Amino acid sequence: MSAFLGIDIGTSGTKTLLVSATGKILAEAHASYRSYHPRPLWSEQDPEDWWKATVKTVREVVRKSGIHAADVKAIGLSGQMHGSVFLDKNDKVLCRALLWNDQRTAAECEEIEQRAGGRRKLIQMVANPALTGFTAPKILWLRNNRPRLFDRTRKILLPKDDVRRRLTGEYATDVSDASGMLLLDVRRRDWSGPLLSRLDLDRELLGDCYESEDVTGTLTAAAARRLGLTTDCIVVGGAGDCAAGAIGTGVVRSGVLSSSIGTSGVMFVHSDKMEVDPRGRLHTFCHAVRGKWHMMGVSLTAGGALQWFVDHLCEQLAGAGGDPYKILNREAGKIPAGSEGLLFLPYLAGERTPHADPDARGSLVGLTLKHTRGHVTRAIMEGVTYAMRDSLAIIESMGVPVRQVRASGGGAKSALWRQMQADVFGKKVVTINTEQGPAYGVALLAAVGTGEFGNISEACAATIKVVSETAVDRAQKRRYDSRFPLFQELYGSLKGNFKAISRVES
Repeated sequence: MSAFLGIDIGTSGTKTLLVSATGKILAEAHASYRSYHPRPLWSEQDPEDWWKATVKTVREVVRKSGIHAADVKAIGLSGQMHGSVFLDKNDKVLCRALLWNDQRTAAECEEIEQRAGGRRKLIQMVANPALTGFTAPKILWLRNNRPRLFDRTRKILLPKDDVRRRLTGEYATDVSDASGMLLLDVRRRDWSGPLLSRLDLDRELLGDCYESEDVTGTLTAAAARRLGLTTDCIVVGGAGDCAAGAIGTGVVRSGVLSSSIGTSGVMFVHSDKMEVDPRGRLHTFCHAVRGKWHMMGVSLTAGGALQWFVDHLCEQLAGAGGDPYKILNREAGKIPAGSEGLLFLPYLAGERTPHADPDARGSLVGLTLKHTRGHVTRAIMEGVTYAMRDSLAIIESMGVPVRQVRASGGGAKSALWRQMQADVFGKKVVTINTEQGPAYGVALLAAVGTGEFGNISEACAATIKVVSETAVDRAQKRRYDSRFPLFQELYGSLKGNFKAISRVES
């Protein structure tokens, strides 16, 4: 038989799937690792942890499945976007990787726009404005603040691509993940020579760009031994986690939007042609579908906001032995839509879409003595969903059709949160026969890379099916429609205060 590995190097851990040629999941495994926050709004991880998690989970799924090593024909890689791994001439990691939710680079974003000739010119070159989470500002931050480390840097890789280096010895990336570095000419699907020149960055710092299903190398003998596989196993380009998640939910045609609530929240829509928001509120990136693009709005803290609430304010629930998320979900379900006047701004790590504001802060507004833990839980869920509606509103204002929302991530596992999405978005929300997201998507890309399928659209049609639908509750929709403008106004009211808080704290 033929089997394919999908490896997703996420923020909280690495997830690996082993998938058959028919799309059946043969085995899965997960390994967690920690993040480091040495200063407020800084976020880092050790790339060595990603590699250890990859080895552990690959060996585990092969063992669980009972298949022969030679049956694993290909590997697809997905990973958290925008992170930066700095390597010296001997491939030694020079420092912990700066992650997508790291907010230290506001000054470098201004520098990039100035060097590019202004925000509008930058968007013309790379389809997106400079945002603190992107990779290019991190590169300039290292050059500006750790010049000795920068002088020793010979390669800069994204998280999944550092794992690829350890697997194949190749420095490579795919166009979907590379789009989030702010160094790719998204229209041409290759590095932007003009912007690299203006930033005084050498093209040799970057890996080669591939389409997501293209073969980028095969396992080295050393990697094959570590993983328990063979050197005949190929590694395809793969995709950034957002594009990979869209592949894993079948968002490969016009009119279908993916709503993913994981650590972050992502609204992702397929586009047959390149569309750019001239104000730069949405990202326009290359899709993992060859020759196609996507637009994407990102809320930096989505499921992560609920996780924060559980970890720091509901410790007693975890200690009680039950699932704290199920308990909170039940409590929130007893609260009416709108949380009886309680609103939550989910900007715990700054915000990307639509505000592009690293100084934004999380806020509970409207608290009274009447409000309970259930109210707070529901307000958090509603606030996250409102923030994602911000992205949907921009997508639709650009004339991009959205007829169906495919829910994925942790938020899709909650019937309450699925209904909330249907009512806030005003769209039918569906789920599909797999909940594995990015890891499943890149396993399908791996299968395409071996010729098992003619292209990724064919692979998705053969393996991904809708299994549930959540219709809009019109009464609930009217409630949310009346509250959404208030949610939007709160950011404008508090923006100046957020800036002042940031100045005081720094």
